[in-house]
Amino acid sequence: MRRPLVSALVGTLLAGTGLAGAGQAAAATPSPRTVAVDFAGTVALSNCSGSLVRVPESEPDDPALVLSNGHCLESGMPDAGEVIVDQPSSRSFALLDADGSDIGTLRATRIAYATMDDTDVSLYQVASTYEEIEAEYGIAPLELSATRPEAGTDISVVSGYWTRVYTCRIDGFAHELHEGDWVWKDSVRYSTPGCEVIGGTSGSPVVDTATGQVVAVNNTLNEGGEECTLNNPCEVAPDGTVTVRPGVGYAQQTYLLAACVGPDSTVDLTRPDCTLPRP
Repeated sequence: MRRPLVSALVGTLLAGTGLAGAGQAAAATPSPRTVAVDFAGTVALSNCSGSLVRVPESEPDDPALVLSNGHCLESGMPDAGEVIVDQPSSRSFALLDADGSDIGTLRATRIAYATMDDTDVSLYQVASTYEEIEAEYGIAPLELSATRPEAGTDISVVSGYWTRVYTCRIDGFAHELHEGDWVWKDSVRYSTPGCEVIGGTSGSPVVDTATGQVVAVNNTLNEGGEECTLNNPCEVAPDGTVTVRPGVGYAQQTYLLAACVGPDSTVDLTRPDCTLPRP
C-alpha cells in the first residue's frame, strides 16, 4: 500500500503495484482491446486519483458517486477493521474530460462507504446527479462491473492525478494481501511490465479494456522488497505461505460495491448479495 504521506509527495497515498504469480498470465488468453480508454470520467483528488462511477442499476437522477481508495480519505487512513458509512463530507474533486483537462469541480456531500478492512475503497456521494453532470460537462460515469474479473484480462489503470494511463493484464489474485496493519482479500495482481504505477495513482479505476467497465481500484505496490510492511505488501496463501514480489502492484476488486448500492446511490449493507465489511 503506497502512501505518499510518507514519501516525497506528501499528499499522494497508496499507489498500486503488486506481488503475485506471473504464471497465470502466461497461460491466459488476452481479451481483445475493443474500448478506447481515456480520462473522461476520472477525477483528481488533492492527493490521489478517482473516478465518477455508477452501478448497473443507477438512474440518471441519482446522486453521482466518486470511487477512490479508503486510504485516500481526507481524514487519513482508516484503522484496521474500521468501516465508515454515511458520514458528511465536503471534499472536492476535479472532473477530467477525455484528454485529461480539468473541466469542473464535483463536491461531495457525504462518504457513502469507506474501509481498509478486506478491501481498500472509498465511495463518495456528490451534490450533482448523473444527468446534471452530463448536461453541464458532457461526461458520463464509468460503470462498475457486477462480476468478478478473470486472470489474463487486459486492463488500463487510469490516473486522474497524473493524467497517465498504464496498461497490462490481470496476472492473478492474491488470496490475502498483508501490508502493515491491514489485510485485503482476493486482490488483483498486475502483470509486469506495464503497470509500474507511482504515488498519486492510488484510487485510479482499473478498466477492463474489452468492456470499458471498472473491475478494480488501484491501491498498492511493493516498493522495496520488504515483507508485509507499509508500502511493501506481501501475499499470504491459504496455507500461510508468504510471497514477496518487489515492484509488483495490486488493486482491489469492485464488483462487491455494485451489489451494495441501492436506490438514490445509497450504500445498503443489508442487501442480499452485499458482502462488504460492516461497521
